Amino acid sequence: MNIATSPPDSPDFFAEREKNVYRDVYEQLVEEASFLWVLRSIAVDQPHYTQPEIHELEQRIDKRLDALMVEVEQVWEICLASLEYEQPGEVFTTAVVAFRSFEVEKIQIAVGAALKNEQTIEGFVSALGWLPGNLVHTWIKKFFTSKDLSHKYLALAACSIRGENPAEYLNRMLERDDCKQDIKLYAQALRLIGEFRRQDLSASLDEALASDNSEIKFWAIWSMILLGNKGAVSHLESYVLQPGPHQFAAINIVFRVLSVEQARELISKLVDDPEQMRAVIKATGVLGDPHAVNWLISNMKEPELARVCAQSMCFITGIDLEQYQLINKTPYQLVSDAPPVEAVAQQGDDDPNNDDVSLDEDENLPWPDVEKVSQVWMNLGMNFVAGKRYFLGRQITADLLNEKILTAYQRQRHAAAMERALMSEEPALLKNTRAREQGS
Repeated sequence: MNIATSPPDSPDFFAEREKNVYRDVYEQLVEEASFLWVLRSIAVDQPHYTQPEIHELEQRIDKRLDALMVEVEQVWEICLASLEYEQPGEVFTTAVVAFRSFEVEKIQIAVGAALKNEQTIEGFVSALGWLPGNLVHTWIKKFFTSKDLSHKYLALAACSIRGENPAEYLNRMLERDDCKQDIKLYAQALRLIGEFRRQDLSASLDEALASDNSEIKFWAIWSMILLGNKGAVSHLESYVLQPGPHQFAAINIVFRVLSVEQARELISKLVDDPEQMRAVIKATGVLGDPHAVNWLISNMKEPELARVCAQSMCFITGIDLEQYQLINKTPYQLVSDAPPVEAVAQQGDDDPNNDDVSLDEDENLPWPDVEKVSQVWMNLGMNFVAGKRYFLGRQITADLLNEKILTAYQRQRHAAAMERALMSEEPALLKNTRAREQGS
């Protein structure tokens, strides 16, 4: 007898009705898990989130993922339907369900969904980092030995997010011409040399330095610096001076390595281009020289620069606008020919032709009250020595950075992790402050 034709008093009828009732619940759980993952992916780079708050968000995701495993087959149907959107959150949820099911066919479908676009890859790799090793290690090894170069990329990305050294797999990849011809894969392999301090592979970086491809060359130089070759920083000057996808990553490492005098010279080159003001402001924050604080305060009068200037000032001085009650709760137009504050706050968000729905990077930064900030700096500035580097108001030590990696806001944690990895006296691996803590 077909369920559709089951009489109302038959067991099949009640089973089907119960299934339909719970389907709505599972659909909501899939939607919520996917949405919360997107929220977390944004939160890890926001200035107002701390690690405990990220962990709380992860627990909310876990509760929904656990609930989805009660009825795997019905949930899987819903996951398959959600994959039509080709969105990273849905791929993350689907991948977690697939790996937890231990079913090869489901995992293969999740892998196929992952390779649709860059964002879906991100969701899938996040799932590989989210789950315990006993669920994913076998598959990561399969990806490494696959003939498909896309699978090899997934394996490398998984090692990065999990903080697990790919060992000989990385060596073999860097010996293969087909792997080195795949720009994305090759760049990721070069990046991992630096992340895991693979001194044994430094010759691969020398080879990549001769590449004509800017992506390959950038990650080769980046890893050279993390391996302790501070002289390689000169090769990144062009990346610092030119707007592009690697500009901030270059700024974030170059101005932690150069002497203050050398850094000031490079900043003076950036200042020559009025379009590079944000890059200059970020560079001063990375450098940590209090000599720039008065200049940052003066630029807080420009609405489009006010919040990023305050952020850089905090990176140097540790002066938190909220803690010191320096927030301008009713920001107003300070410059006659500048765009209204409301327009600056919403810039880039309402273009119907713009598919990028990510937040403006200043979105969750507070507006500074310039007069109050200036007064506080007049009182505290005497405690700082121009020409020395500071991080969040203190001279830079390994203990300070280890503390901030654990306790600071997300952007400050990212900065502390990079600063810590570059300390030659007490070397440490670059901490991935965006990844989920294993075992959490």
